[in-house]
Amino acid sequence: MRESPPTQGEPSTSSAVDDSYSADRVEDSQLFLSVPALNQAASYLAQTASFLTQCLPVPGYVGLSEEGQELATLPPASASGRLSVQTSSVEPAGTNSSLGQADCGGSPSQENTGQMVPSHVFQNGASLFQGLVERARKTVRGSADDIGWLQRDQSLPTTEDGTARFLEILDSVRKNEHKLPDSVVYLLVPGLFSNHGPLYFVKTKAYFSKMGLACHIAKIHSESSVSKNAREIKEYIEEIYWGSRKRVLLLGHSKGGVDAAAALSLYWPQLKDKVAGLVLAQSPYGGSPVASDILREGQLGDYVRLRKIMEILVSKVLKGDLQALEDLTYERRKEFLRQHPLPQDVPIVSFHTEASITPSVLTALSHVAHLELPIAADGNSTRIPVVMPLSAAMAACSQLLVARYGEKSDGLVTRKDAEVPGSVVVRPERKLDHAWMVYSSLKEEPRDQADTSQVCEALLTLLVEVAQKRRHEMAMKDE
Repeated sequence: MRESPPTQGEPSTSSAVDDSYSADRVEDSQLFLSVPALNQAASYLAQTASFLTQCLPVPGYVGLSEEGQELATLPPASASGRLSVQTSSVEPAGTNSSLGQADCGGSPSQENTGQMVPSHVFQNGASLFQGLVERARKTVRGSADDIGWLQRDQSLPTTEDGTARFLEILDSVRKNEHKLPDSVVYLLVPGLFSNHGPLYFVKTKAYFSKMGLACHIAKIHSESSVSKNAREIKEYIEEIYWGSRKRVLLLGHSKGGVDAAAALSLYWPQLKDKVAGLVLAQSPYGGSPVASDILREGQLGDYVRLRKIMEILVSKVLKGDLQALEDLTYERRKEFLRQHPLPQDVPIVSFHTEASITPSVLTALSHVAHLELPIAADGNSTRIPVVMPLSAAMAACSQLLVARYGEKSDGLVTRKDAEVPGSVVVRPERKLDHAWMVYSSLKEEPRDQADTSQVCEALLTLLVEVAQKRRHEMAMKDE
């Protein structure tokens, strides 16, 4: 309800300078004669703040409507040098309005020539400041609130530690004791940038073939989205099953594990009789802080345009889809897993490691491929090794994640985010970075260490045991 203007003889409800000022303060009050100049300056600042508010969008800020906005007026000084303050409400045209004002001259009808400064400008400034503070907080926090979210979700099934059993199996494998059955087909799913690493999983496939096992490498476009690769993996599984009449055991590394898990989540009714189990090795099942900090709005990548750089690299240079990386951010993983949870009746083993950050690793070069030169005069082709500082890059990233979040990782995936709920988890103490399965294809491991092929065999052997144990438990439950 709007108040009517005060009549003579009634006390004013507006703020006014007290009439009890002493005579010796009259000269000081003449300073307020310059208020119109201050009023103009306030109007200029208001316009500037409004302009900045329009140019710098604040998350969650909604502009105020022109109707019903409260206006604060800075009036000029009266003849006696005293200030008057008035407020009004702006209403639609055609509506009678009355102004409540207090004038030191005592006349409510005295015309005020002062300029009005909308109070919503100050609200806009506060919203702008609050938005900047929130953005700074978001940048500083980064992925701290997201790392390990799978383990904090009480609605998800718990994991089981299978590290001890894995080490026993790995020791047997290194003694040439092989237990993998030939009644299934083994499908290896590589991760990001596998199209540009021709040796990726090649040694492991040859290793399995020598044991008389059917093994394939899924030739997917690694820089495609999770949903696209999931559909291609589903087609691989169906083709293998109809050709061999054998079920498939999957082993996915890095994003390949996420793609394989998505295939089971999206197409389980069609695949439940064709898939025997899944191993996720160093996979960002819950998301990756590196992908999130590069691609999410308000993160560190925004300030150095890393997102634009990655978009050019993935889309233009590698002819891929940036969504392949976006699908590994925490927001995308949370959204996908809420809509498409992994079937609980599929046997799963998850494997994660920690990268070494010793000075020797930071200066190491990794052999990831080879280049064949044209045939020489003697009839033999020349192979030149292609080396990259992959292990050094993984060590640097791991050190950064420890410094910023205090989290152990393989360089790209934290150990917490690689554990799949409901799976048997393998947590070896051996230092292996995220790219180990890529560059170790031609690397001779020390005699006291297993190579990538032996680790893959041990993981799949553990998966077979998990599947057998689960079938036994289900049979006992049915009885």
